Amino acid sequence: MSTPGGVITLGESMALMRTTEIGSLRHASAMSLGVGGAESNVAIGMRRLGASVSWLGRVGDDSLGERVLREIRAEGVDVHGIVDADAPTGLMVKERPSAASTAVHYYRAGSAGSRLRPDDLPAEWIERAAILHVTGITPLLSTSAREALLVAVDRATAAEVTVSVDINYRSALAPVAVAGPILRELAERADIVFGGAEEFAVLYPGASATDAAALLHAAGVGQVVVKQGPDGATVFTPDGVTPAPGFAIDVVDTVGAGDAFVAGYLSARLEGQGITDSLRRANACGAIACLVPGDWEAAPTMRDLARFLDGGGDPVRR
Repeated sequence: MSTPGGVITLGESMALMRTTEIGSLRHASAMSLGVGGAESNVAIGMRRLGASVSWLGRVGDDSLGERVLREIRAEGVDVHGIVDADAPTGLMVKERPSAASTAVHYYRAGSAGSRLRPDDLPAEWIERAAILHVTGITPLLSTSAREALLVAVDRATAAEVTVSVDINYRSALAPVAVAGPILRELAERADIVFGGAEEFAVLYPGASATDAAALLHAAGVGQVVVKQGPDGATVFTPDGVTPAPGFAIDVVDTVGAGDAFVAGYLSARLEGQGITDSLRRANACGAIACLVPGDWEAAPTMRDLARFLDGGGDPVRR
């Protein structure tokens, strides 16, 4: 069961293999093994910042599935792991073709995570939370996963639980023509929506982030958070626009930075902080995540965050 007043999230987390050197997979001689997934990345990030967090997902009845559940649980997240004996754990492979680029390849078709279904959601699990956080990845995995996600959102709405959605569009899962209406339906049911300008254009073709924010406000969304990478972020509400600058850093790996940003923003909101302070924390968390390879490994604790914002010391968690 989730802790009352905490955060819950659900989605697919996979085994992650990444090259240990710069260069193409064609010539890589060694790889390291870990885990990753947008929703569990956010869960770990928020837990490190002191929030009570629960994550739910499916994994295969295999060693990689055991690895996924163990790693997330080891970070202090309350894990609701459903072991599927009829499907494998998904896999993603990350390479660094050059020092300035990262490429991620997914092997998730027919995976256990894609077989999420509505009856996987425990009774009263969602209703006890303060925030339900989901992403646009899950509804594109399969029909049953989409149904499970929408049931979760409906339950949260009925219980007056804040619904947070990160668009997180993955073109490998569906083309824009297919994904757009699905992601728009999800986003318009949310209280908070995160995304980059190009992702909001997936929801509303041809619309700028400002136009998309107005359309989402009309649908009842209270906060539209536009992630702008090194340029920071901007929050649109019906009452106005709040921008915040990013941080100047030497980027090592941008994968997972968006999830760290979301974790920072939602954790600050959970503490009752305003938009300006929430944005500052979110931008800092996103920047810190870029300093170390990995999806979630550099997600900061509150001490790391304070050191980074004070401009002294190494912000990376030890």
